[in-house]
Amino acid sequence: MRIKNFLRHPVVIFVLAQIAWLSLVGMWIYWYISNYIIFELVGDKISTQFISKSANLLTLVVGLFLLVAILTSMYLIFIYLNKQLSLTRLYDNFIGNVTHELKSPLASIKLYLETMKLRDVPRSKQNEFFALMINDTNRLNHLINSILNISKLEQKKIAHNYAVYEAESLMREIITKSMHQFKLPPEAVEISGNTDCQCMMDQNAIKIVVDNLIDNAIKYSDQKVRLTINFSVGKKKFVVKFADQGIGILPDDQKDVFKKFHRVYNQNSPNVTGTGLGLYWAKEIIKFHRGKISVHSPGAGKGTTFKIELPIYDPLKKRNLKSLFKNPFLKKIIFEEV
Repeated sequence: MRIKNFLRHPVVIFVLAQIAWLSLVGMWIYWYISNYIIFELVGDKISTQFISKSANLLTLVVGLFLLVAILTSMYLIFIYLNKQLSLTRLYDNFIGNVTHELKSPLASIKLYLETMKLRDVPRSKQNEFFALMINDTNRLNHLINSILNISKLEQKKIAHNYAVYEAESLMREIITKSMHQFKLPPEAVEISGNTDCQCMMDQNAIKIVVDNLIDNAIKYSDQKVRLTINFSVGKKKFVVKFADQGIGILPDDQKDVFKKFHRVYNQNSPNVTGTGLGLYWAKEIIKFHRGKISVHSPGAGKGTTFKIELPIYDPLKKRNLKSLFKNPFLKKIIFEEV
């Protein structure tokens, strides 16, 4: 696996391409000079037909092989460069978004502090300012932790604590906590389904996924938030669907929503803030659970549905769980039923 990844590295491809074209040029020069010397020395005593059928054919075949290798290498380098340019553009957008996300609460905190310094603010108003500043501080802390955790995730330094849970019960508990966190009234979220299965999950990680999906539904709802959550059981899968009635996603954008730094621009919500990391983070977490997350939207103005599929825990195959979750990202697995 390491050798395969090593050979795919653009620097290795570039070096191999240089070796290929230098070998091709060197071989053709050698072929030309050797033929010239042969014909100069013994040209009248050797059959030119023999030379063309042996050395010339071999030179042609090897030359064509090296030429194909060069063209393939250049194509791979072009593809890699194009991806890097696209990633650079997304990264620039990410920096701009993060800068805005950091400056806004800082400016708010600074304003409250200056107001209390320059004016005689009543105690009740001070308490209100303190509460607002704490909210802004929590917002900053959440943003910074998100960026740091994704960095750790990509560097394979995050330890996950897995346990076996009653899947629907845990998801309902997490959804309730998220509703309180985002101050959603009970009528904003409709939960349906009745399943009886267990899944191995990292509770804190799944909470991050649910938070991101609910936050996404809030941000992209042009009116009151209406979120429908359904539980079901598929073929050896526990399925959760989050369906909102928001502005929707165009078909061409749906394939990119889980990409790192990617944010879908919509003219109906041009002022929606974010870093482009939330859904990417959610996808990576679900992937660590050996599950799948997908998105579907009929189009603009028709809402969006996110579907999560998690493997159902089978007690009879408990001995196979370590192989199921054999992943360098998973540092700790707790085999216990909750």
